[in-house]
Amino acid sequence: MLGLVIKNTGSQYIVKTDEGALIDCRIKGNFRLKGIRSTNPVAVGDRVVLTEPIDGIAYITAIEDRRNYIIRRASNLSKQSHILAANVDMCLLIVTINYPETSTTFIDRFLATAEAYRIPVHIVFNKVDRYDDAERRYLDAIVHLYHTIGYECSCVSALNNVGLDEVRAALKGKTTLLSGNSGVGKSTLINALLPDLRLRTAEISERHNTGMHTTTFSEMFPFGEDGWLIDTPGVKGFGTFDMEEEEIGHYFREIFAISADCRYGNCTHTHEPHCAVRQAVEESRISQSRYASYLSMLDDKEEGKYREGY
Repeated sequence: MLGLVIKNTGSQYIVKTDEGALIDCRIKGNFRLKGIRSTNPVAVGDRVVLTEPIDGIAYITAIEDRRNYIIRRASNLSKQSHILAANVDMCLLIVTINYPETSTTFIDRFLATAEAYRIPVHIVFNKVDRYDDAERRYLDAIVHLYHTIGYECSCVSALNNVGLDEVRAALKGKTTLLSGNSGVGKSTLINALLPDLRLRTAEISERHNTGMHTTTFSEMFPFGEDGWLIDTPGVKGFGTFDMEEEEIGHYFREIFAISADCRYGNCTHTHEPHCAVRQAVEESRISQSRYASYLSMLDDKEEGKYREGY
């Protein structure tokens, strides 16, 4: 039988077969993907081959070739990855200027990873109803930055159903992964888009201005006639994975474009003479925050956090 993995609880999976049945599935203990050392060899969004169920349980025996996937370094397991989802058309990155604050480093690491796997990202800035004048000015500046680079941006209040028509239009007919820090309102946004779900939500910690996990596993929900929303647990950090040092600059659109003017083809944009990228940073044609995010990813490589080829 063939089917689509629509839910991953960590220990087992729910697969929707091509005939429309929902089947509880497991994998054999030695199930591995060639070339990928992952904490979850089967991901939501995978097309899989499964056995006929016995006593209500089937086994996944193979994964069909993935069109793409988005991946991050597994928490506390620097040499393994965690696949967020497979076969996606778009990522919806939910961020907040405050309550809690999403760092530009987190945003840039996510964007770079999506660029590496050629997955478009639409950035949704949530909780605009809560911001004071200073926070709104900062929001406008951040939106301008990412819009100038070429990313679609929306400013919404999921709680008050403000600005969501633009998001609904962007999601139509697509399989979309939703991701973001804990507490940014991802579950609230999904509830606004799919009110019948009534996903559990939680207040952020006022003391630490951080979110608390309400989603504990990944799951796909039908959206419209032929779309899907993939909900994933909130993450506190986004450790990039499986990138070579010389590739990192390719995944920052403006750095890649300007790097064509560097004197050296293998310029790391850190110390080389006549580096067009560093000059652009000095002239504010590349933002300091984006350049700092690029350097932080280079630091990951120096600390041995990337998988070596094998």
